[in-house]
Amino acid sequence: MKSFASAAVVSALIFLGTQAVHSQEMEHRQFLSQPLVTSIYTADPSAHVFHGKLYIYPSHDVPTDIPDDDLGSEYAMHDYRVLQMDAPGKPPVIGPVALDVKDVPWASKQMWAPDAAYRNGTYYLYFPARDKQGVFRIGVATSSDPMGPFKAEPEPIAGTYSIDPAVFTDGDGKSYIYFGGIWGGQLENWPTGKFTAGSSTDLKQDDKPALMPKVAMLAPDMKHLAAPAKDAVIVDENGKPLLGGDHDRRFFEASWMFKRNGLYYFTYSTGDTHFLAYAVGKSPLGPFTYKGHFLLPVQGWTTHQSVVEWEGKWWLFYADTQLSNKNHLRNVKMTELHFNADGSIQMVDPFASPDGKK
Repeated sequence: MKSFASAAVVSALIFLGTQAVHSQEMEHRQFLSQPLVTSIYTADPSAHVFHGKLYIYPSHDVPTDIPDDDLGSEYAMHDYRVLQMDAPGKPPVIGPVALDVKDVPWASKQMWAPDAAYRNGTYYLYFPARDKQGVFRIGVATSSDPMGPFKAEPEPIAGTYSIDPAVFTDGDGKSYIYFGGIWGGQLENWPTGKFTAGSSTDLKQDDKPALMPKVAMLAPDMKHLAAPAKDAVIVDENGKPLLGGDHDRRFFEASWMFKRNGLYYFTYSTGDTHFLAYAVGKSPLGPFTYKGHFLLPVQGWTTHQSVVEWEGKWWLFYADTQLSNKNHLRNVKMTELHFNADGSIQMVDPFASPDGKK
């Protein structure tokens, strides 16, 4: 098992390596896929199929002079724009502003990675933002149109905190919300369920179970938790929780759940080691057994994903910095995702061309 310090060295080497690739070798390499839109910067894509059409709910990156740091201060997003696609390969339509932080009564800034859901004629937009005290909370807004505009509830969802909400609706109609992210996402500030100021990254307890994402069933109104959130535990092949020092495998941020052939796939980012990873379970509440990585590091600091079945194929949505070469100005991409016969996910290389050549 690697220590926090060695993981940080690995992270730095990966980051420097990706930057060196961009500056010295990019003309000799091909990106696997191209940005879906180029007129605005988008990241953290949450894709859903509603009534046959695909909608992508991304964060909307904006230029800023704020320096990069471990807390993500440079990610100064303040509104959302929804992308809509009629068919794979067709250019998306960029919707108008779906929700702006100035229209959220409890929020102050940094509207990060959102997600969406649909029930009984209403579309729900779930989003993180800092409240007036600078603490990340998760809110919900509603609309009769999947592209908005959305009207935010006056208060964040009670019992939720941190960042990166992801909502999964199972075949029985029950919906679950997953959330959490360490470092700038503040999950490490909630070890007892109450916010504790002072910690700025993870708990740095390498030999103890890692901080886990949270999961809770949503109430039928989709605006409240039906029960208190609990850990969505990620375990190794021996059934032991992944440890805090296991930076190649432990959860960092970017929860996303999908179901395939009766198995629940919990996917997430390892953050400072820059992989997308997945674990599988028999219940949407977990536990989830770690299975491996399925996306190699992209250009940029890291990425945030969604996976959805559409038009008979499975698709991976992610983001990188191809257009800007700046960590806080990203562009959403999509590529087909393939599975092996045993249900494992085939590795995706963001720099390989579709024919497999570098």
